[in-house]
Amino acid sequence: FRGYCSRRLRRLRKTLNFKMGNRHKFTGKKVTEEILSDNRYLLLILMDAERAWSYAMQLKQEANTEPRKRFHLLSRLRKAVKHAEELERLCESNRVDAKTKLEAQAYMAYLTGMLRFEHQEWKAAMEAFNKCKTIYEKLANAFTEEQAVLYNQRVEEISPNIRYCAYNIGDQSAMNELMQMRLRSGGTEGLLAEKLEALITQTRAKQAATMSEVEWRGRTVPVKIDKVRIFLLGLADNEAAIAQAENEETKERLFESLLSECRDAIQAVREELKPDQKQREHSLENDSGKVSNIQYLHSYLTYIKLSTAIKRNESMAKSLQKALLQQQRSDEDGKRSPRPQDLIRLYDIILQNLVELTQLPGLEEDKNFQKEIGLKTLVYKAYRCFFIAQSYVLVKKWSEALVLYERVLKYAREVQSGAGAHRSSLKELPDVQDLITQVNAEKYSLQAAAILDANDPHETESPSQVKDGKPLSERFETFCLDPSLVSKQVSLVHFPPGFQPIPCKPLFFDLALNHVAFPPLEDKVEQKAKSGLTGYIKGIFGFKS
Repeated sequence: FRGYCSRRLRRLRKTLNFKMGNRHKFTGKKVTEEILSDNRYLLLILMDAERAWSYAMQLKQEANTEPRKRFHLLSRLRKAVKHAEELERLCESNRVDAKTKLEAQAYMAYLTGMLRFEHQEWKAAMEAFNKCKTIYEKLANAFTEEQAVLYNQRVEEISPNIRYCAYNIGDQSAMNELMQMRLRSGGTEGLLAEKLEALITQTRAKQAATMSEVEWRGRTVPVKIDKVRIFLLGLADNEAAIAQAENEETKERLFESLLSECRDAIQAVREELKPDQKQREHSLENDSGKVSNIQYLHSYLTYIKLSTAIKRNESMAKSLQKALLQQQRSDEDGKRSPRPQDLIRLYDIILQNLVELTQLPGLEEDKNFQKEIGLKTLVYKAYRCFFIAQSYVLVKKWSEALVLYERVLKYAREVQSGAGAHRSSLKELPDVQDLITQVNAEKYSLQAAAILDANDPHETESPSQVKDGKPLSERFETFCLDPSLVSKQVSLVHFPPGFQPIPCKPLFFDLALNHVAFPPLEDKVEQKAKSGLTGYIKGIFGFKS
């Protein structure tokens, strides 16, 4: 945005011939009331202010890792306020209409509030924001609904800033209002996102100073890590926000936020679990047979993470079940409809999380905990078997689906018989009795569908529907409705082709050669000359035979 403002300024100055000198010399020019014949002169001042503000917002992000840039950020905000004051002064001219004057005043108040906000001058910032909010509310009431939408949007962006300033001044009720804003939106996404999260963290940090220990499953563990203290203090608020979420999208964002905070807390504990420290604490407590306090705290945080992941997947499963019940009505939509396989995957993840819960250090000897996890595992196994059976029903595998329904009933009866004293821990789980009722109804409908499918006359073979598996090249003479011919997996020929027998090349054996008598050839063969010393002497003296 900063680059856009710079390019827009260059274009405006070139169009209005309002250049600041040339490339060799700078000549400053100011926009005065006398040259306001064109409204684009006001845009020059506005773009200057917007460019300074956008640069300040860029530096605000960079200041998280480079604190020295905060001084440059404040300098840019002061520059933006200076340009906004110049814009407000020019808009007091008689050539400017009332609407523009009010918008300039609101813009000036907003930038002033932002500057005071960064200086942490809460009272002055709240006064400026309130002035800006009042002007935008009056403008929203004075114009049509289409134009009022923009002004109301600005009011919603400013309101969290006012609540934040009120809290820092000392109004404790403002904190509750900020939490409600965060709850309604599933996490603030406007300009105040970082400040609001910092406020919540700061408030919890003040409360964390008084928190020194936590009790879980009959054991009290000291909490010395600040990040873990802050997370544990905000756990109840986050769970309450999830329970009060208005829609699934908001609930999903809150689940992800809680899991992210939990992972950060676990990482902080892992850094404390150094080998030498773990060995020292283990040697001190080896006699009692218990894990160290820091290891037990790690198990507690891991339990929270896995339990939250199970709740999130269960929430997703419920929403998918609702969509699955309505998919017959929405078959004509272009969107992909949910399938039982999607639910099977979610329940597989839940069962995997339950297995990890049983392996947490320090809980191996806790019989009640292991019993609770075992009952929860049976519940989710029952639901997984149910949706596996549903997937078999879709492909008309009646016998497999019936066997799986019986397995669902078996798991459900085991849960009912083994619940006993653990019924309180099963209240948050899906009701097994409802599942038994649904399975019994599905069994009857499955049996009826299987009988109708076996006696369906439309399933008899007909020349137009029979497909024997042959490729198209082998059934040119037979008419057959084959939908695969227009799909990506069309069967035209057998490829690679199969082996076929061919005649072998003949072999010839010459048997008569062994019985042929050849004539003598000695008289036709030239005798080889004698060689050696005798022949050499005879050759010297001219004696030849």
